[in-house]
Amino acid sequence: MHSKSPSEPGLVMPDAGSSAQATTRILARLMQRFQGGAQVRLWDGRQLHYGDAPPRFTLVIKSPSLIRKLVMEHSPLSLAEAYFRGNIEIEGDFYEALSSLRRQFEELSLGWQDKAALLLDLGSVVAHDESDDAPFSLTGLKNRFSHRHTKESDEEAIAFHYDVSNDFYGLWLDEERVYSCAYFRHPEETIHQAQRNKLDHICRKLRLQAGESLLDIGCGWGALICWAARNYGVRAHGITLSRKQFDFVRERIRNENLDGRVTVELRDYRDLEGENAYDKVSSIGMFEHVGLANLAAYNATVHRVLRPGGLFLNHGITHDTEGWERNLTTEFINRYVFPDGELDLVSNVQRKMEHAGFEIHDVEGLRPHYALTLRHWAARLEANRDAAQKEVGPVNYRVWRLYLAGCALEFESGGAGIHQILASKRDRGRWPLPLTRDDLYPHRL
Repeated sequence: MHSKSPSEPGLVMPDAGSSAQATTRILARLMQRFQGGAQVRLWDGRQLHYGDAPPRFTLVIKSPSLIRKLVMEHSPLSLAEAYFRGNIEIEGDFYEALSSLRRQFEELSLGWQDKAALLLDLGSVVAHDESDDAPFSLTGLKNRFSHRHTKESDEEAIAFHYDVSNDFYGLWLDEERVYSCAYFRHPEETIHQAQRNKLDHICRKLRLQAGESLLDIGCGWGALICWAARNYGVRAHGITLSRKQFDFVRERIRNENLDGRVTVELRDYRDLEGENAYDKVSSIGMFEHVGLANLAAYNATVHRVLRPGGLFLNHGITHDTEGWERNLTTEFINRYVFPDGELDLVSNVQRKMEHAGFEIHDVEGLRPHYALTLRHWAARLEANRDAAQKEVGPVNYRVWRLYLAGCALEFESGGAGIHQILASKRDRGRWPLPLTRDDLYPHRL
C-alpha cells in the first residue's frame, strides 16, 4: 500500500478559488465588530479591510498556517508566535496593531454556528507547511521554570533574560545603561537625561552621605553604584546573578577609576552575610524576580544587613490584581521574556515589608514614567534593528520589539504599575528623615 499523491484520482484538494473564499469568510468571522480600522494583506496579494475607519495598520499574513491557528486557538499568542517566526509582518502603527488585535481576540465570542462554519471553511483552506505548527520556543528552557525559586532556578532565569548580550542591551538603553523606569521632568526629555534624573532621585531619597555604605541588590550594569560613588561619595557594593553583567561592571569600575569605592560580586541575595552591615540598601527592578512566596525571606535578609535607622528603597513593577494568576500577559512574559517573574499589588508588597519590621515613609507611583521609558526603548531598538538582529538574531529582535511595545501599552492602560517604596529599619522611635521632602527637589528652590 502507498499513500496517494495530490495528482491521484480520489484525493480532492481545495482549489485556489474555494480556498480564497474560505479564507475570506474565516477572517470575516474572526474580525467581526472590529473597532477602528485595519487592513489584512494575504499571501496571495489580496487585501481585506475591517472596521469602520481608515486603516491605521496592515497585518501581512504570509502563510495559510496562521489561519488554521487562529481558528483553533483565536489567541493573541498565536499572532505573537507567528510574528516571531516571521510569518506575519505589521506595517503602519505597531502600537495600534498590538492593542486592537489583542482586544479583538480577547473579546471575541463566537456562537456554535460560527464555530461550526469556521471548521467547515478550514477544510477548504489550502495545505500549509506543517513545520509552522511545530512548538515554538526560544530555548529549551521555558518548561523548566515552575516558580519554585530555588537558587539554581533563579540563576537560570536571570541568565535567560539578562545574559542575552551586553552589546544588545547597549543598543537601546541609555548612556548610563539603566534597565529600569526613568524619571521624566517633562515628556520631551531625552531618555539619557531622564535616567540620570532617576539615579539622582534615588540617591536623594536614600539621603546618601559621603562615607556611607550602600548595597544595591540586583545592580544590573552598575549604573546606580557608580553614580552614587561618583556623585555622593559613598562606598557602594552591588550584587547580581548575571555573569555578563558582573563582567561588565568589573570593567566599568576599572574604566571609571572607582576601584576601592565600588565593588561587585556574583551573589544571591539569600547568601548575603553579616548584620547591620550597610547604611543604605537599594533594590531597583529586582523584587519582581524574587517570587511572591519568597518576599518574606527577601525582606528579612534586607532587614538583617541594614543598620538600625538605615533606609531601604524598594523599586519595582506592581500589578493591578492580587497575586500572579495565569492570563495572557503573565503567560507571554513568563514564556518568552521573564521566566519565573511574579507581580502583586503594591499594598501587598508594602504590607510584607512592614511584616519584616520596616517602617514605611514614602510610596511613589511612576506608571507614566515607565510608559515613556518603554516607548523610548522600543524606538531605539527599532532604530538599531540591523545591529540588534546581527547581535541576537531576528527572532530575539522580534520578541523584544513586541515585548517593549506591549509593556508600554500595559503601563499606559494601568494594567501594570511601578512604585518606589522608601522604608527604614526601626531604631527605637528615631525618625531618619527630614520633616519635609524639600531636599528631594532642589531644582524647585
